[in-house]
Order: sequence, then C-alpha cells, then structure tokens
Amino acid sequence: MELRAADREQPASPKLPLRLASAQGKGPGTLETAAPQLLRGSDSMKAPGRLLLIALCSVGLSAVYVLLCCWTCLPFCLASCPDPHFSANSRPTVPGPLHFSGYSSVPDGKPLVREPCRSCAVVSSSGQMLGSGLGAEIDGADCVLRMNQAPTAGFEADVGRRSTLRVVSHTSVPLLLRNYSHYFQRARDTLYVVWGQGRHMDRTLGGRTYRALLQLTQMYPGLQVYTFTERMMAYCDQVFQDETGRNRRQSGSFLSTGWFTMILALELCEEIVVYGMVSDSYCREQRHPSVPYHYFEKGRLDECQMYLAHERAPRSAHRFITEKAVFSRWAKKRPIVFAHPSWRTQ
Repeated sequence: MELRAADREQPASPKLPLRLASAQGKGPGTLETAAPQLLRGSDSMKAPGRLLLIALCSVGLSAVYVLLCCWTCLPFCLASCPDPHFSANSRPTVPGPLHFSGYSSVPDGKPLVREPCRSCAVVSSSGQMLGSGLGAEIDGADCVLRMNQAPTAGFEADVGRRSTLRVVSHTSVPLLLRNYSHYFQRARDTLYVVWGQGRHMDRTLGGRTYRALLQLTQMYPGLQVYTFTERMMAYCDQVFQDETGRNRRQSGSFLSTGWFTMILALELCEEIVVYGMVSDSYCREQRHPSVPYHYFEKGRLDECQMYLAHERAPRSAHRFITEKAVFSRWAKKRPIVFAHPSWRTQ
C-alpha cells in the first residue's frame, strides 16, 4: 500500500516558478517549451517507483510458485531429505544407541533408539529355507530380522528360533492378529516395524491398521511397535527410482517387505547375511528346483512362477527380480552375503 501511495504522489515543484520566471519576457513560445519538459521530469521520477514495484511483484510471485511446487510434489520433497543416519555407503559404527528417525513408535511417535547390530541374519520367507538346517547359524547372529507372518515354531531347525526385529506389511497385520499369542505374547522381546501408506495407517485420523497396532500396545504393555514414517516411505520410493530409473507409482510397482527389510538392515547392521534369497537370474535359468513361495505354505504357490508373473505384470505388481538385482549392486559396496542358495554378485 505504501508503494502505491508513493506512485500517486506528484513530483515536488519548487522549480516551476523559476522556469516560469525565466520564461518571462521571452514570449509564449518559451512557456510552451517549458511545459513538456516538466511532464518529462515527472515521468522520469515515476519510472524508478514502477520498476521497484515490478521487481517486488516478481519476487512475490516466484515465492508463491516455489511453495505451490513443494506442496504438490510433497513426496519428492520429503525424499530429497533422507534420514541423516542412512547412506548406501555408511556403517553404524558409532558406539552407543543410535536414533533412527525414520521409524516412529506407537503410540507416542518417538524415534527408534537402539544399539546397532554387529551382525544381522535377514531370513527370507522363501521355500528355499526348507531343509537348510541353518537354524543354529541364524540364531548365532547378533540380530535376526524376519518378515511378515513367517513363523519359527515347527521350523526351528531351518530358520532358527530368535526374532530381534520383524518387518511387517500393513496388509499382513491381520494375519499376525490371527495368532497373536505366538507373535505378541510369547515373543515379547521382538521389535515390530510396520510399513504402509494411506488411510489405514493414518495416525491423525485413526486408520484401521493403526488402531489395531494401538490396541496391541494396550493389550501387551511393553510391546515394541514402530511404523515407517511418511518421510521414510517417500525415501524408499525415491531409492527405488534412483536404482531402477522408474517411478514406482507410474510403473505400477509395489515394493516388497524384503525391500523395506533390506533398507532397515543397511541402516542398522554392520554385516548382513541374507538367507533364502535367490539371485535376479535364478528363475530364468533352465534348471532350478521348484520350491514354495513361502516355506510355511507348502504345496501352494511356486516361488519362481510368482516372481516371473509379478515381474511381467504391467500394473499393481511386486518387482521381486528387479529388487534382487538392486540388492546385488548394494552387496558390492556393503558387507552383504547371500546364503542358501549361495551366490556372488557379478
């Protein structure tokens, strides 16, 4: 408002009498010549004010444009600021507990705080684990990471007994609730990390899945339940795009629980041994044994048939084989070993 008021002010005119006085006695032509000069002087004094106003308006519009861009591209903006503790080339070697801000506790929302793991066993849910006899070796790791509802009871010889962390899809929470005494009552020392987006995981509105997690913490005081933050979920999407060159949503891809587990393991563990995960070329080889998709669901889905079907699907599918190719590249930079089947990164 001050600028507009200033624009309306007329230039000071103390020189007008001087010009008129100097024009006296020189005829009407001199007076007519002085008038246009005065008008030109007025315009020249208004010009800087107009330029200043235009410059300020341009700056204001630019600021509004940037804010609108950030609002409409919020997931990308969040993903461009990853968790400071995570890096594909970093290791959690600092002694003492670390703060993992990408994971938020239920119900208080505090970040995950715990000691880093010297060695981690990441146990796949694959049928490759059947008959492995690796249970004791797995239990010997500093931390054991499992996925979704994969049980240990009845499979101890092959997959071990211990569960330090269990990474769970929001869609698998109801499956755990069907056998809550096994997962939550007996395994009270297990830390659960649930991933998912959308209204079912919404804390503010009390989404259905989040309410179920909240009830669990009330039923079992001391139960450790965390969720991936929205910022961390966006970051996981961005990692997929950076590694594959494909936008997850636009390519119709769903990230697997294995993807989130590996990202968590990279952040938490100094050394990682992955059990039961095949290479990205395994299912395209002519000779490979047929194993169930899950070791606890014998005779149902074949693992390679499932992987290939999802990889070829145009929309709404996991990209298991693509993810395994990414894990292989990560293993060239970090101490990651793949066991049973054992394979080396190319």
